[in-house]
Amino acid sequence: MTRVSVLLAMLLVGIPAQAAQLYRWVDDKGRVEWRDTPPPSTAKKVERRTIEASVIETSTAPYSVQQARRNFPLTLYVSDCGEACTKAKAHLTRRGIPFAEKNPQDDIEGYKKLTNGTLEVPMLFVGREALKGYEQGAWDAALDNAGYPRTVVGARTAAPQAPSPAPQPAKPAVNPAEATANPAAPAAAPAPGAEPAPAK
Repeated sequence: MTRVSVLLAMLLVGIPAQAAQLYRWVDDKGRVEWRDTPPPSTAKKVERRTIEASVIETSTAPYSVQQARRNFPLTLYVSDCGEACTKAKAHLTRRGIPFAEKNPQDDIEGYKKLTNGTLEVPMLFVGREALKGYEQGAWDAALDNAGYPRTVVGARTAAPQAPSPAPQPAKPAVNPAEATANPAAPAAAPAPGAEPAPAK
């Protein structure tokens, strides 16, 4: 790559997103110069060019979201159905994924045809799959399977809510008869930081 090409590339990188002026001229030693400032009075063969810098659109959805949306578009049917509809909308907004929101009251007959006669809301269509009612686990599973990310960086989300407590692992059922019939079974290890039980 020539010195002029390197200089031109460096100038273009430094140009802001809007249009900028670029000057080309030949100096008194016969060298071609490219600058974003006007040439000196001794310059020859002066050319002024307007450069339209490329702008990368960062507000578009990430590629994974675009793919999922193309293959499995989301349509949420809600009305004034109370907490279930509110949670349904908040769920999609919190994940930051795009969806179309429709009210079945606007076209009741069309909605009945779409849902085989039911008027239940909320109802989420993930592509052609219909999820009746709101159930967080089922919705997350369907969205995950469709390729939607759990969170979209930079997406507008719903107002932050208090985190729900993490689910505790189920404790194995203990049969009281077995517990008393096998006194030689080793005692459970104390929890970290707990005082050991005194020996009997």
